[in-house]
Amino acid sequence: MGWSSEKFEQWCLVELFGHSRIAGFVTEQTIGGQSFVRVDVPETKLQKGFTRLFGSGAIYAMNPIAEDVARGLAKELEVKPITPWDFPEDLRQAISAGQKLLAAKPASPDEVDEDLLANEQ
Repeated sequence: MGWSSEKFEQWCLVELFGHSRIAGFVTEQTIGGQSFVRVDVPETKLQKGFTRLFGSGAIYAMNPIAEDVARGLAKELEVKPITPWDFPEDLRQAISAGQKLLAAKPASPDEVDEDLLANEQ
């Protein structure tokens, strides 16, 4: 069987290292000169469709399957999209306060504010 120059576009069950699986419409995508396997997971009753990109080193196997089988597996596997993670409010405030302190510190030792040093001790 020879190599094909056709674009890969196929419904698949993708098996990943770490014993996880994801089902969806698989294509290739290049970002920054690097090639990724793109899996567009279809919408189910429980969640909207989403896209995941994987480097080739993360993939153990790709099994081409029929669209209806892939849609059924997407529902059964219930793979969740990556969600934005946000700091708790108290941590955000502490980070913001720390940034304000850093911005308030002098740029060189010659500009040291003696009052500031007295308050830190």
